[in-house]
Amino acid sequence: MRAAAPAHPGWSSPAPSPARSRRSASVGCTAGGWAALSAARRWTPPGPRRPSTPGGAMSFFGFGQSVEVEILLNDAESRKRAEHKTEDGKKEKYFLFYDGETVSGKVSLALKNPNKRLEHQGIKIEFIGQIELYYDRGNHHEFVSLVKDLARPGEITQSQAFDFEFTHVEKPYESYTGQNVKLRYFLRATISRRLNDVVKEMDIVVHTLSTYPELNSSIKMEVGIEDCLHIEFEYNKSKYHLKDVIVGKIYFLLVRIKIKHMEIDIIKRETTGTGPNVYHENDTIAKYEIMDGAPVRGESIPIRLFLAGYELTPTMRDINKKFSVRYYLNLVLIDEEERRYFKQQEVVLWRKGDIVRKSMSHQAAIASQRFEGTTSLGDVRTPSQLSDNNCRQ
Repeated sequence: MRAAAPAHPGWSSPAPSPARSRRSASVGCTAGGWAALSAARRWTPPGPRRPSTPGGAMSFFGFGQSVEVEILLNDAESRKRAEHKTEDGKKEKYFLFYDGETVSGKVSLALKNPNKRLEHQGIKIEFIGQIELYYDRGNHHEFVSLVKDLARPGEITQSQAFDFEFTHVEKPYESYTGQNVKLRYFLRATISRRLNDVVKEMDIVVHTLSTYPELNSSIKMEVGIEDCLHIEFEYNKSKYHLKDVIVGKIYFLLVRIKIKHMEIDIIKRETTGTGPNVYHENDTIAKYEIMDGAPVRGESIPIRLFLAGYELTPTMRDINKKFSVRYYLNLVLIDEEERRYFKQQEVVLWRKGDIVRKSMSHQAAIASQRFEGTTSLGDVRTPSQLSDNNCRQ
């Protein structure tokens, strides 16, 4: 345990008693001193001025008009909602949008005091897409910024609503909340005021849909440690949608290490920043045990990993030159001496639409059966070293 730091020299003297302090103050005060003291008591510095009032409610010291602001979407009853993780790790449901969809609705203003008017310097609504890096929270990098003026400066004497529409809005990136970065889309209604603005925000979620060929190239690789371990692993695809199934196999060509456990991990690597200010954050999304016990030469271990049960996002590469999200399949072997050997292989994850043609699904099923039925190892490929150089026969 670390020893406590010694007290600061300036803190070692005891504070004077209240009586002594009052006596010193009364003795040292002259006429000029009393005048200065009185002036100091009369003058009070102004407090900080708040630029806006979040939450959609406004009242200036309880004497002015109070208003509740609400943002309503035109298709709120029929629009699908999607779960999205917030910064604190909780999941909440938001309205779901896709790239190119129109965002329309109304901004409702409800006055609390019917006998008072609301003066304003203008009312507007914005559609914003922005990236926030947690280590640079003061700067928000906006990649989408649309503005609609709803009312000119004037007065509001009764509750009313203002219609708005953002036509065919470009939403190029998927909503994302990570460990070091957040990408969000939101609507922001603002009532400009002299002293403080009234601001109301409503977040939405954007999903990006991709199209990849169902029959994409498989991943085959041969890895080993010279004279100790030689294995070949194969995955049926290099690109998987978020509800896909990873099908593969591992073939042991040479085993001179006492392996007791084998697993496959899904690792998410989040990269933020550029140049010297690059941060990498690895997160193990899933651990899937594929073998428990020592394998023998010539043994083949099948792999079948369902992705639907894990919290995955599409692969995101160089998003607005701010961050990237990549996924890796990590094959891990553990020997009896608790040494770990692993090999990583990047895979691409993408989001698939809800509507899929039956012919495409039929082709995918045939391809899976064809892959599982094959027994050939294929051509010998260039071996790569595993991460642990220690190996015993």
